[in-house]
Amino acid sequence: MTDAQISALKQCELFEGIETDRLKTLVSCLEPQIQEYTRHELVVRNGENLGSLGIILEGEASVIKETIRGDRLLMKNLTVGEMFGEIAVFARQDQWPAMVQANTPLTVCFIPKYKIAGQCANLCGWHHTLINNMLCVVARRAMVLSRKMEYLSIKTMRSKLATFLYEQYLQKQTTTFLLPMNREQLADFLNVSRPSMSRELSRMRDEGLIDFHMSTFKIINLEGLKAYCE
Repeated sequence: MTDAQISALKQCELFEGIETDRLKTLVSCLEPQIQEYTRHELVVRNGENLGSLGIILEGEASVIKETIRGDRLLMKNLTVGEMFGEIAVFARQDQWPAMVQANTPLTVCFIPKYKIAGQCANLCGWHHTLINNMLCVVARRAMVLSRKMEYLSIKTMRSKLATFLYEQYLQKQTTTFLLPMNREQLADFLNVSRPSMSRELSRMRDEGLIDFHMSTFKIINLEGLKAYCE
């Protein structure tokens, strides 16, 4: 792998805490397959055999789910260092549950699941860190999914947004913060349409509850915002 590709892997949470030199050694143990794709090309199709997780090395891609009617739903946008298939590959599924499509020219690193969970042939000490990171990734994904399910029970758009923003305040202990996701991802997380969400955010700003610029948000009226939380 090139130095640029190793740098991309360093951004992946799967390799958190592993130094560059150690990562190069670990990569040789994992024997990844690197594939390149053109813009709009399908990386994986829904229903294809599942045996590896993917990591974006260059470019951007989207994870898309097709409904029974054939409609396409955007699940997530992926950038350099982000993974896909990490949950399904360890859920004993035989097939990809969604499709992944390149939004730009794309380079992907595929790592076989048995190389992650199996015994390292070289007794690589950093392989234990990799396994621990994988467990943390799965745990975080499970927690996000659990919280997302809770948001589904919140009835109004404003309550969803107020609850989310108030939780960000509690986590960061400041009324001014960066969102941990872009607007499109936030709309998906809250299970709302992005245009409707944007309109409600504008109304909340006009009413003096919040202010925002791009991904930076500021809570102006904390008690007023809290009143809408569920």
